[in-house]
Amino acid sequence: MAVIQAVKGTRDFYPEEKQVQTWLYRTLRRVSESFGYQEYETPYLETLELYAAKSGDELVKEQAFVFPDRGGNMITLRPELTPSLARMMAQRQRQLIYPLRWWSFGPMWRYERPQKGRTREFFQWNIDLIGAESPEADAEMAAIGATFFREVGLRPDQIQILVNNRRLIAAELRALGIAPARSPDVFRLIDRRDKLSAAAWATYAKELGLDDVQFNGIIAMLENEDLWQKSEELQRFFAAIDTFGVADYIHFAPHIIRGLDYYTGTVFEAWDQDGEFRAILGGGRYDNLVAAVGGDPLPGVGFAMGDVVISLVLEKFGCIPSASELAPAPVLVTVFDETTLLPSLQFATELRQGGLSVAVYPQTDKLGKQLKYAGRIASPIAVIMGPDEVTQGVVTVKNLRDRTQYTLARSEAAQKISHLLGGFS
Repeated sequence: MAVIQAVKGTRDFYPEEKQVQTWLYRTLRRVSESFGYQEYETPYLETLELYAAKSGDELVKEQAFVFPDRGGNMITLRPELTPSLARMMAQRQRQLIYPLRWWSFGPMWRYERPQKGRTREFFQWNIDLIGAESPEADAEMAAIGATFFREVGLRPDQIQILVNNRRLIAAELRALGIAPARSPDVFRLIDRRDKLSAAAWATYAKELGLDDVQFNGIIAMLENEDLWQKSEELQRFFAAIDTFGVADYIHFAPHIIRGLDYYTGTVFEAWDQDGEFRAILGGGRYDNLVAAVGGDPLPGVGFAMGDVVISLVLEKFGCIPSASELAPAPVLVTVFDETTLLPSLQFATELRQGGLSVAVYPQTDKLGKQLKYAGRIASPIAVIMGPDEVTQGVVTVKNLRDRTQYTLARSEAAQKISHLLGGFS
């Protein structure tokens, strides 16, 4: 019988992969909380209605996992989180304290063709600042993304957050004689410039009814790196960015527009510098979304980052911690024989009480086999307790990296081991 395979586009997380994801989660939690944000969660299932009017036709018709429940209601696995956040705001809008800062990390689903950087099931970091409409709030959001990149070891010469403003671009389109009602279509044209060939992109523009003057005007606009100076919002945004100490990670890019319909002002995406990975994170200002799900108008800004692409970026630039740094048990207490089994268990408990993560080998195999096991699970420290050590009240601590070892009083071992582990980080 053939082994049953996982559903197409999903991933199994064996412990070594889960360790990396857990490290990623802990890092983004630390960054989120350092800016004063609180963790929240939404249901994995939502009504299709929530997304149909808020996220754009492409997401709903082509990417959402949609099915009827037993009552005939159309349900979808959440393809993104911002509409769910807006729904939560609308439900308790008058009870919440603003401005509020919320973040979440959990699974999403999109029915896409699986490929490098894209899966059908993925985890996503969402972080939002609700109830503030200033450019400085937008700057804080971009600064959070830049701070995360710095925390995981990505440098500005490796990754950049590209910033634009939809209101600025809409004003430029009006100056080209393009009616506001046509702006969403032109925004999608701009968003697809780097996804299509030059010829296909020009054909797309003609299909939208743009004449040569308008098309050439759009090209000139997208090549104007000083365009941001015409926007008071972006002037204030970049002035605030300087105060966060992350200006080297962030710059203006007029081609960044974001594909979802609910963005209203400043938008941004993170790209790696050689262009291999785009929209590593993406977000912006959305001032109408809460009203669109039945609440009162409430300004917001936020971004999302999927775990698949950022993991590839971290791997590319060598930023993922080593196996020993991620080891769930950096200390393995060996078991010499049956007479030392209980003393070994007791000593492991003492080490845990001293704040260390410790595994005990579960049976009395040969010591060489136990030390080999320690290496395979990436534990850099092994503790040996034979009958003589038990009698004398000492332990042998073996550094498996440089093969040095120390015989210590049990009362001193936890401190010494902590010191050794500190030297590995």
